[in-house]
Amino acid sequence: MILHWRNNLLQTITIIIQSAPYGDERVYNAFRLSRALISASIAMKVNIFLTGDAVSTAKKGQKPPKEYYNLENMLIDLIKKGVKVVVCRTCIGARGLNQSELIEGAMIGTTLGDLAKWVMESQKVLSF
Repeated sequence: MILHWRNNLLQTITIIIQSAPYGDERVYNAFRLSRALISASIAMKVNIFLTGDAVSTAKKGQKPPKEYYNLENMLIDLIKKGVKVVVCRTCIGARGLNQSELIEGAMIGTTLGDLAKWVMESQKVLSF
């Protein structure tokens, strides 16, 4: 699949992730898709919004079993490649986490207004 400019604008895709980081492969597949999207085109912008149990995906210092993929490392790589990552403020607070416990580059959103803005600006929105 070749991605291209539409109306000379950067294509934006927002990915909403709600699942816990380990237990199924939704987060893993969302990250794999994000990597494929940004690799496919320089005209692609990817936003990731972590909500619900997915907020712990951005926690630094994860130690998954050796046979598991490391989602922390995958997320760090995506951030380095320009993916914007925002974590739901209400959800992270409910789980007792704060900004100092998140990997560098993952930011706590102010409100669901952050997600609403991304949704309105995006050509596509995917939910995992």
